[in-house]
Amino acid sequence: MGRDRESAAAADAGGRGGRTELNRPRYVTLPIILVLALIGYVYYVTVFCVIEDWLGLRTASGLGNAATFTAFAIMCLTTYAIAVLRDAGHVPSSFMPDMEDPQVVVHEIKRKGGDLRYCQKCSHYKPPRAHHCRVCKRCVLRMDHHCVWINNCVGHANYKVFFVFMLYTVIACIHSLALLLGFAYDVHKGQIHSGGSLKTSHIIYGVLLFPLTLAVSILLGWHIYLVSQNKTTIEHYEGVRATWLAKKAGNVYAHPYDLGTYENLVLVLGSNILCWICPTSSHIGSGLQFPSSYHSRLETMPR
Repeated sequence: MGRDRESAAAADAGGRGGRTELNRPRYVTLPIILVLALIGYVYYVTVFCVIEDWLGLRTASGLGNAATFTAFAIMCLTTYAIAVLRDAGHVPSSFMPDMEDPQVVVHEIKRKGGDLRYCQKCSHYKPPRAHHCRVCKRCVLRMDHHCVWINNCVGHANYKVFFVFMLYTVIACIHSLALLLGFAYDVHKGQIHSGGSLKTSHIIYGVLLFPLTLAVSILLGWHIYLVSQNKTTIEHYEGVRATWLAKKAGNVYAHPYDLGTYENLVLVLGSNILCWICPTSSHIGSGLQFPSSYHSRLETMPR
């Protein structure tokens, strides 16, 4: 019974998901324009100013660095476009929690009253880890946060590609920063190619690139922590409150979806390690229920 309902709900999510993705209004907002402009600016300065003035685009080292950075830039643009366009995951209209299904161990309830979580605005029950987004005006599966830089929620269906986008962005920024520092060092030592010099545009670029690299690296580090714990940003802050309340009552709170570091990584990034840096999402499931630590505890209990 429970499996039939979940299969129907998952099928509805897949069928409706395609229509929702097509019918959902898409806007090219100012933050998206700024991100695209920033990617273009970083690429242009890195390749046609730093590499050209330092190594030269006709040398093996210059051409190799330019090709490598171009590959990173393409992956940044590709993953960013997918994060913007891909639907984060919505709750299917046919979803109904089955309290009698023995396969479903975790049912999330309201803090007050203990009732099953129900969205008054969407008029349906919320699956585990789903939350209502006030910007998108709908409930999002495994919602992490609403990101203004992609004009979209970061949720069940696009979390991995958002994570991979940040990874490629950090790699590209570090690569560009290393090239700029190497160029500046050779300028200081007088070992640059003839005609090359550190210009005002290089200094302005460095002033922009360093805080950008730092900010995106911190954001990536934050999400690496979340992935390793199998948490969302919302669940982290809910867990802080739950830990405080449990400690106040003399209890210990444990995040119910933490299966161990490697298992958590597999759930988000996939079982094939070689595909962890690819924007694939065939492994994510329906998003209506998730394995929890309670499953493993029940399996190890004596019968």
